[in-house]
Amino acid sequence: MRNRTILSAVMAMFIAAGCGGGHDDNGGTPAASNAHAWMNTSLPPQQRTALLLAAMTPQQKIAQLTGTPGVVPEIPSCYGARHITGIPDLQIPTLRVTNGPVGVGQNDCVSPGLPGLPLSSLSSPASAKATALPSGMAVAASFDTAVASQFGDVIGRESRNLALHVLEGPGMNLARNPTLGRNFEYFGEDPILSGTMGVAEIKAIQSHGVIAMAKHLVANEQETNRMTINENIDDKTLHELYMVPFEMAVKDGGVASVMCSYNSVNGASMCENKHILTDVLRGQWGFTGYVQSDFFAAHSTANTMLAGLDNEMPGIDVAPLTAWWTPAKINAALSAGQITQSNIDTALGRRYTQMFRLGIFDRPVTQTAIDQAGDGAIARAIGEQSAVLLKNTNDLLPFDPKAIRSVALIGQAAYANKAVSGCCGGSSDVIPLYTVTPLEGVQNVLKQAGSPASANLTIVADDNSNLAAAVDAAKQADVVIVLAGTIAEEGADRPSIELSNNQDAIIAAVAAANPRTAVVMKDNASALMPWIDQAPAVLETWFPGQEDGNIMANLVFGMANPSGKLPVTFPKKSGDWPANTPAQYPGVTVNGQPTVTYSEGLQIGYRWYDAQNVKPLFAFGHGLSYTSFKMSNLQVSPQSSDGTKPVTVSVDVENSGKVAGAEVPQVYLSLPAGLGQPPKRLVGFQKVMLAPGEKKTVQIVIDPNAASHPLGTWDTASQQWKTAGGQYQVMVGNASDNLSLNSALSVGK
Repeated sequence: MRNRTILSAVMAMFIAAGCGGGHDDNGGTPAASNAHAWMNTSLPPQQRTALLLAAMTPQQKIAQLTGTPGVVPEIPSCYGARHITGIPDLQIPTLRVTNGPVGVGQNDCVSPGLPGLPLSSLSSPASAKATALPSGMAVAASFDTAVASQFGDVIGRESRNLALHVLEGPGMNLARNPTLGRNFEYFGEDPILSGTMGVAEIKAIQSHGVIAMAKHLVANEQETNRMTINENIDDKTLHELYMVPFEMAVKDGGVASVMCSYNSVNGASMCENKHILTDVLRGQWGFTGYVQSDFFAAHSTANTMLAGLDNEMPGIDVAPLTAWWTPAKINAALSAGQITQSNIDTALGRRYTQMFRLGIFDRPVTQTAIDQAGDGAIARAIGEQSAVLLKNTNDLLPFDPKAIRSVALIGQAAYANKAVSGCCGGSSDVIPLYTVTPLEGVQNVLKQAGSPASANLTIVADDNSNLAAAVDAAKQADVVIVLAGTIAEEGADRPSIELSNNQDAIIAAVAAANPRTAVVMKDNASALMPWIDQAPAVLETWFPGQEDGNIMANLVFGMANPSGKLPVTFPKKSGDWPANTPAQYPGVTVNGQPTVTYSEGLQIGYRWYDAQNVKPLFAFGHGLSYTSFKMSNLQVSPQSSDGTKPVTVSVDVENSGKVAGAEVPQVYLSLPAGLGQPPKRLVGFQKVMLAPGEKKTVQIVIDPNAASHPLGTWDTASQQWKTAGGQYQVMVGNASDNLSLNSALSVGK
């Protein structure tokens, strides 16, 4: 073992000197004595990486830097444009990449006969099927790390089933603006909620030997002009909000990869933003994984590599988009002295180390069957725990399936006639293994309950031309379920958060026709609800995925108890949100470039509503239940701290109702005056399940040294986090606007 250690050190020095190791500059055959030594699984990943790099020719290395579309050699039935073809002589497997913030999405397998290849392979309904899970926003709404772990577990396991190695997710950008087309992929408006859920997902994915990729670093908070936009963000805001989830992913999640985004930040294109990719990501956070570009996000050869990019994807030209790490361009940069062989070895070495770490070199690239029923049941459970009961006047819900004779389902086709599960306009599109429609879900519940009730579906035309028929159906039914919402996808922001096609008129008319009407929403993020006073019950299910119908019906009929909380604030009216001027969104032209300025600073989401004294429709953290809860006996220990040791917040939570359910104590902190901070910030939460009459003491630890920096503020001058001395207020409740328990925390410096 000592000899191997010495060999590793020699190889590392050889590589660092730019010698390339074991070959001549013309790509000659490496020394045979080192062949396949890197396949010794008893060696650490770094040593195996050094041995492999020493055995490779320069041209082999260059070929491994970028994607290579075509048939997957190990799986001839699969054509893809999301892989890096392996080198069998060196036992380097084909590295296969898939999208997947909400399940195994656009992956590396379509028929080699598909028209329009290679571009068509990037987004096709012919892609390999997988479980279409509820959206990332739904997972965040669970406020439950166990749910995020289940979510990641399904994604990681199915990636292994499909012989995929890299999962481009989780998405960890923040919901700065409610119209962002990709809000559903992310975890909401709060950085600690986003980071906490992302870390749980990352750990679960990587437990299956699959590389998770936190994306999109950083400030990818809009789709409008996303490939050309420059985001001006002050350093304090960048660190305290938008980079916190990524820092948590690195430090707490051990994420193996990070994706650099399309946009520029403070004038530097993100995939060549050396300050963020090297100074912050690697220097401040200690990241040891590799950085992959978003597809076509690189804009140079040498500058991207020197800034910290390690892998360009997808490696094809699609005019006007081009590949920058082609052999010709890399060789030209080497010849010009812009990069060195050592730079190439560094980029490859970072990725190979993670591949060795997660066992990718040590298993065959073979596909196995997905557990369709088992994973579908998990998807259903996730959806049931993520739905948010926004309103329930006079306990209208749940409907009793045995006490009714007829159910009317009403809505436009996009929401009422199919499962909202995606396909085929963006990275989160999953080709579902099966789907359950709303009508099928209701029929399943009625049958399970032994109910004689009938269920009838009325599809309202997109122009509402048959609204009268829907109203008539509502009048004749015992109970009504209106299905409505907002659809969104990658590549475009929503024009507004109003319901499209005048769905508001449907809800208002149907609710007026039958007082026993429940509205079930399927949303990207928040939505405007001008009819809220007319609708007695409203249930938000986000994008439920392939189990849509079962999730909705189980919740509406009480087979499951809603326990989700809002990860985003619902505004009362359009414009009641932070980025509401053209300079903030969608941007203005500055020196010929679309430019957005995050002038709201730290005031996004509930922080803005608090600071501006604007009352939302539904606050961040809000969510009702079919039972009731009481919180009491708040304890903060210690109440005096030096700002370095953990503080434990404990609270008693009691189920004071008649059915089992879950509550989420949320801990917020108000920092000392004079720091320029919003009124409060979320610092911890924990979901607790309780039987009727049961009481539990919940303990939430607030660690000042955590990667989430719960007590910290960013000092730009010193480029460090600091904890100010003074009086902090600890507030606990079940929503950001319902914090009934308060205590003090004194920090002495």
